Amino acid sequence: MVILTAVLTTGALTLTACGSRDDSGDSKDSGKKTEIIIGVDAPLTGQNSATGLGIQGGVQIAVDDANKNNTVPGVTFKVKALDDKAIPASGQANATQFVQDEKVLGVVGPLNSGVATQMQQVFATANLVEISPSNTAPELTQGKNWQTSKSRPFKTYFRTATTDALQGGFAADYAYNTLKKRKVYVVDDKQTYGAGLAKLFKAGFTKAGGKLAGEDHVNTGDTDFNALVTKIKNSKADLVYYGGQYDESEKLTKQLKDGGVKVPLFGGDGMFSDTYIQTAGDASKGDLVTSVGQPVDSLPSAADFIKKYKASGLKGDYGTYGGYSYDAATAIIKAIGAVVKDGKIPDGARAKIVDEVQKTKFDGIAGPVSFDEYGDTTNKQLTVYQVVDGKWKAVKSGTFSG
Repeated sequence: MVILTAVLTTGALTLTACGSRDDSGDSKDSGKKTEIIIGVDAPLTGQNSATGLGIQGGVQIAVDDANKNNTVPGVTFKVKALDDKAIPASGQANATQFVQDEKVLGVVGPLNSGVATQMQQVFATANLVEISPSNTAPELTQGKNWQTSKSRPFKTYFRTATTDALQGGFAADYAYNTLKKRKVYVVDDKQTYGAGLAKLFKAGFTKAGGKLAGEDHVNTGDTDFNALVTKIKNSKADLVYYGGQYDESEKLTKQLKDGGVKVPLFGGDGMFSDTYIQTAGDASKGDLVTSVGQPVDSLPSAADFIKKYKASGLKGDYGTYGGYSYDAATAIIKAIGAVVKDGKIPDGARAKIVDEVQKTKFDGIAGPVSFDEYGDTTNKQLTVYQVVDGKWKAVKSGTFSG
């Protein structure tokens, strides 16, 4: 246990150094300013890291812009990025590290809903605001009994991504009414996000009149899906729905096609990454995903962000959550600006910043940014993408009310 802690701590400190920089461009003045840190928690190595690095990059550009524009007079912002490796326990350790650093006045992340479940209480106890650009599990904001009685568990937790309660139904509606699929095989990775999304898709699809050809589960890190491919092939399903991340699904779709199962693989935003297409190759042709918001590349409001991201040399997939990460960081920066005057941080600043974030209302680069009474985004836009000519192409955008 001692050795594991040492390894995690060392890794976190190494990534912090890599993820922090002051791009205010004013070295003479920066020494007179108060340094405030925006934390980032995401998988920066290993599983889901392409998406996690995109989150870190989105926050970095928001911080760079705030420093360049002197958004909060008397303050220089820095980014402190910690790697949770998509592991809940690592996320919890990172949350503790953020809380203990008095310069940290807000955190963006995590990527994974399962990691969030282990971080929320830590932040709530310290009144430290947390905004996830990607968590979609409904219970994070509306409680375990959200389907019958909504109750917000933590006032410090917010998100700029809409929930699976809408995403699962949106995908089911598209599969049944647009794709005209009638028999689906459902697979999930047994994680909070994947299992929850698969359950909601299944409920929506069968309610619409579709049939369940079968269902199964995989483990994160699995690479051999031959037995599952055989089950799916024998089921005669005309669609496979996968609840989970791109790491496993990119291999599953390839093995399905190699095994003669010529049906689309449909998943959620966890699959929406260029890495999925790059790894699966031609096997990904025709596969589909849903993702939150509208395609960032199509938004005039995001053009400057995309230009800066591409020019910066930052790694990761900005297209998935980069825009939502930028907006999450901007919401925190604006809240800090309402609390910190002339670089002076008042007593109880963290709690005051939480209150200011709740009042957030501005036009972000990925859409309007504001939060309801549960901390959920009021932007309910969703998009279906399909792999066409080796790229994700938006085929439907809209909202879903259930």
